[in-house]
Amino acid sequence: METAIVPPQCIGVIIDGNRRWAKARRRLSLEGHRAGYLKVRECIRWAAAAGVRHLIFYVFSTENWRRTPKEVEYLFLLLRMALRRELKSMIREGIELRFIGFRDRISRATAAQIHAAEKESKRGDCRITATLAFDYGGRSEIIAAVKTIVGEAQNGSLDINALDEEAFARRLWTNGIPDPDMIIRTGGEQRLSNFLCWQSGYSEFFFTPTLWPDFTESEFLRMLAEYRARERRFGK
Repeated sequence: METAIVPPQCIGVIIDGNRRWAKARRRLSLEGHRAGYLKVRECIRWAAAAGVRHLIFYVFSTENWRRTPKEVEYLFLLLRMALRRELKSMIREGIELRFIGFRDRISRATAAQIHAAEKESKRGDCRITATLAFDYGGRSEIIAAVKTIVGEAQNGSLDINALDEEAFARRLWTNGIPDPDMIIRTGGEQRLSNFLCWQSGYSEFFFTPTLWPDFTESEFLRMLAEYRARERRFGK
């Protein structure tokens, strides 16, 4: 008997392959990231049309700071440009934006723009919430939650004996977002790469060799169809 929710309420997406896509076309890696940004926009529309309520895109990890300063700066530039150009149309389409990750390691101007986008797009009647994991790491998220819990226990606002999985999850950056029913990774690699370590405990995984800028709606819909065919037991 099929027990999976149709459609999945939350999908995590590990974006991979932008630089390889550009290299294969003898273009600068920055052009691959721009093509990847455009694909994010498309994917949000596909998911909304399919009835998915939450998408979480892994767009910049805590490890990505090791890339060249030029590439890192371009990724931040792309984010700021996307918020300026796309926010109003996204709001009209019923898309709410959220960001998870560190906020204190980016410029004040970028942090302010992110905060404004979240506030402006937060509507009670949104069709879909698109969350960008930016300067995000799953292990860092768990450590941050532990620090919050320790602080609350020390100041007396939390009875540590009452702590359970649900209470712990409320202290994660994804508080208010359902755990992902499925996680998609493009680009051929088959690992989480520090993405949603806590939340992915019962996620269904889908790996494809397709590079992110080449990912298509038909492939996305095939994955949704396969998800519906899987039996999710949750340990039962």
